Amino acid sequence: MSEAVAKLSLETKIKLKYKEWEVEITCVEDKVKNVVENVLTGIDIASLSGTNTNNEIEKLKAEIDNIKSKIDTNSTTLQIINQKKNGVSLKELAKNGNTCRSLMEKIFYEKFFENERLLIEVHQELARMGYNYDKTAVSHSLSDMVREGILTRVGTLRNYRYIQKKPLFEK
Repeated sequence: MSEAVAKLSLETKIKLKYKEWEVEITCVEDKVKNVVENVLTGIDIASLSGTNTNNEIEKLKAEIDNIKSKIDTNSTTLQIINQKKNGVSLKELAKNGNTCRSLMEKIFYEKFFENERLLIEVHQELARMGYNYDKTAVSHSLSDMVREGILTRVGTLRNYRYIQKKPLFEK
């Protein structure tokens, strides 16, 4: 029995308040210093990792929100691109590359032909965009667009003016 009493007298109870933590430690007298140091180190590590984790979580949430907003913007843009305009989707136009015809359809969708245009004006517009096609290629493309009913040709031979046949994007 005296050994049990001696053992109880050697054990020490410590209540420790450190930062947001409250800890109760029970240990032998000669181990108090090591146990308290270990507990304080553990609390510091837990506090630091918790703070870093919270900061990382907040950064990731912000990044996710940013990506979501970009996806919303891109999906809206894709919906606009995929819409059919006068039976031809703009996506199909982009796929075809930069042929003379596809470039002329592009300027058509940009409302270039709302006013009457001469062959030379169409040729100059394509040149302004950085594409130097022969005037005969431009003329053939314009003739094809007239034949398909996209454009109307007004005037006389060698002096034709081209204008869109109906209002753009009519439903």
